[in-house]
Amino acid sequence: MKKVSVFGVNYTICNYQSAAEEIVKNAQQKKSFGMSALAVHGLIESFKSPELLKQVNSLDLVVPDGQPTRWAMNFFHKAQLKDRVSGPQLTLVVLEKANDLGLSVYLYGSKQETLDKFLLFIDNNYPNLKVAGTHADRFRDATPEEDLQDIEKINKSGANLVLVGRGCPRQEKWVANHLGKIDGSMMAVGAAFDFCAGTLKKAPTWMQRTGFEWLFRLCIEPKRLWKRYLFTNSLFIYLFIKQSLKLKA
Repeated sequence: MKKVSVFGVNYTICNYQSAAEEIVKNAQQKKSFGMSALAVHGLIESFKSPELLKQVNSLDLVVPDGQPTRWAMNFFHKAQLKDRVSGPQLTLVVLEKANDLGLSVYLYGSKQETLDKFLLFIDNNYPNLKVAGTHADRFRDATPEEDLQDIEKINKSGANLVLVGRGCPRQEKWVANHLGKIDGSMMAVGAAFDFCAGTLKKAPTWMQRTGFEWLFRLCIEPKRLWKRYLFTNSLFIYLFIKQSLKLKA
């Protein structure tokens, strides 16, 4: 699958189906595979941190989660993407394919309450999907001993898929650091946990399509998100304009 660079991050030109097929193919084969759905926040965090950029670019698949990233891919690389590849929606497509194949999934991250609701969602919608195990987030870095225990627990569970919901960029770092250690497809999908669990509302479809989903989330969580959107969105716009002027020069 072809990749293109947006401010240093190597995004894959794909859609929901092609991305899901790649993820599930590696999950079936129990190959260590890393994926991230990276929106503007993750893109800008990667741009600002050489270490994070290296980790993100070590992943097998980085999809454009967010209309602005899709617009940038289309504008700078003529990617001709008709839609973004939202992490939560991609998760549903992957779970559907995994359900048809009778694969197993491991949930890593988020709060226990959210995991319990996510499990109920899986049970109600994907009866053939096996839940290999769950692990609530410690909300801190694991010690080396804890990390080894986590790896052993996940691999012994036989999980084909590992959904990682630790928030960006912690989840991207975790997936990158566990490539070659976890036997299966790892998906850094963040908000998918809350959307599937019903603990976070989705933006109206028109806001998702027009790139204003961030505004909806800001209205819901203003104290937590105002700084993120003020600085990351502004820097994204600046970088977009700067690169556009270079192309015209």
